[in-house]
Amino acid sequence: MSAKSRQFPTPPPILPSPFEPDSFASTALAEVLNRSTHAAMAHFTAGLSPAALAAAYFDWLTHMNSAPGKQLQLGEKAWRKWVRLANYAGRCATNSADAGCCIDPLPQDKRFEGNAWQNWPFNILYQSFLFQQQWWHNATTGVPGVTQQHERELEFAARQLLDVFAPSNFLATNPEVLKKTQSEGGMNLVRGCQNFLEDWERAVSGKKPIGTEQFVPGESVAITPGKIVYRNRLIELIQYTPATDQVRSEPLLIVPAWIMKYYILDLSAENSLVKYLVDSGFTVFMISWKNPGPEDRDLTMEDYRSLGIGAALEAIDAIVPDQDVHGVGYCLGGTLLSIAAAAQARNGGNRFKSLSFFATQVDFEEPGELELFINESQLRFLEDMMWEQGFLDTKQMAGAFQLLRSNDLIWSRLIHDYLMGERRPMNDLMAWNADATRLPYAMHSQYLRQMFLNNDLSEGRYEVDGRPVTISDIRAPIFIVGTIKDHVAPWRSVYKIHLLADTEVTFLLTSGGHNAGIVSEPGHPRRSYQRRTKPEAELYVDPETWVRDTPTKEGSWWPEWLTWLKEHSGEQVAPPQIGAPKAGYAPDGDAPGSYVLQE
Repeated sequence: MSAKSRQFPTPPPILPSPFEPDSFASTALAEVLNRSTHAAMAHFTAGLSPAALAAAYFDWLTHMNSAPGKQLQLGEKAWRKWVRLANYAGRCATNSADAGCCIDPLPQDKRFEGNAWQNWPFNILYQSFLFQQQWWHNATTGVPGVTQQHERELEFAARQLLDVFAPSNFLATNPEVLKKTQSEGGMNLVRGCQNFLEDWERAVSGKKPIGTEQFVPGESVAITPGKIVYRNRLIELIQYTPATDQVRSEPLLIVPAWIMKYYILDLSAENSLVKYLVDSGFTVFMISWKNPGPEDRDLTMEDYRSLGIGAALEAIDAIVPDQDVHGVGYCLGGTLLSIAAAAQARNGGNRFKSLSFFATQVDFEEPGELELFINESQLRFLEDMMWEQGFLDTKQMAGAFQLLRSNDLIWSRLIHDYLMGERRPMNDLMAWNADATRLPYAMHSQYLRQMFLNNDLSEGRYEVDGRPVTISDIRAPIFIVGTIKDHVAPWRSVYKIHLLADTEVTFLLTSGGHNAGIVSEPGHPRRSYQRRTKPEAELYVDPETWVRDTPTKEGSWWPEWLTWLKEHSGEQVAPPQIGAPKAGYAPDGDAPGSYVLQE
């Protein structure tokens, strides 16, 4: 039969269907269903994606099953640890006073420091716990083939799970709690129960922790005198009242993080960085960010740059004309400030006399523990939760931060407040930490995806006005502060600005953590720092060599930074007026303004 004579059946016509993959209606419905399901699940999983955690676990399990050498090594470690513990138990049985210990806690682990823990049987309990902790660290790390991301996730999750069962967390296995219970006839447990019920009632009713009512912005904290000289839908700009007859010609603009409220830099009078600067003869402006609600869900990183830093600079130009500005950024505010400065430099501008960054990352290849779970699966899960709400809630943010320091912020509180029946007195920094803010859906999604997931800023892919920006375009001298115990912005990650900046960089490493290391007023006990300046043409020094070769100085780092600011400032002049009414920047109320009071 010739090809021409072949007969083929005519196919039936293809009718349009609402369930076609390319149907707009079906695609939109599927997207809504997917996101709604993820959002509902997220409320039960504290925002953690079960799929992401399962992927990490099965990656580890699969490679562990195909690594007989690792299994043999772990078996050998378990046997040696068991023998060491058995020998230690034998020494304790014969001479507990001189038994010593066979494994030391990590330097930051303060749970077993008391003398009561050195008595039998509690010394056996805590030593065996530390052995378990060490063994599981070995088991979850160094498995051939497991991705670095999954290894970090699993090691973190295993550590959190083990900490739940630490002997210090239970009445029967904590000798310090047992001693207090015996001496007080159990009244500590009665007080602890009262504390728990009080905290529970406050948590379910949305109230702040007990004692925070003593630290109200504008009354006992955030009390440095000033005026609101500009307001838009996202910021209030505070200009602080001068405290000296002469001030440096260039003003300071402080850009705090909007993850929390600005007044960490203006706490009480004795530890306010703002007051310290004003008293030292500087004109200081501060951005106070609005606490966003569902109506602000579509605010983007670009909105924060233009409505925040851009609008603030325009106001400062009108109030202090013809002067460059010292830019100061803290945490996320510092990242945004670096983007704004890089964009200006790219466009031929040089608005900043200097730039100072506190606990700020511009390279996110080595993220803090808060972001170690950020992969595509986890990020989409988190985005869907924020999509439903319009923001990341304060409780969800606070829970993530507490996990980073669970021993200090969760389990030590359980012991101290509920088993010991005591209350730690509230202070200004603790009250500020409880005064959390929300994060808009669009902005936070962009930040996590473009910074933590893709590292776009350091790799030259982050765009402003449709064109990439790069830190290497910045020519203003940079002063950057890292803190040794920072879980949010690890100091080695902060240090990476040396690899990106083509200008003079002064790096200062101070004791303390992400917040307490920055709030380090002169006279603060047990503070120290290291500082070194890298001129523009000097060769790169790796962070470990830097720490080894840079001398340590005792005391607060604030005077060191103040000296640097003065060296990069112009002459002293009469203080500028507050606001610029003729230019549309008339003072409108006293500091701290209204945005900082938003719940």
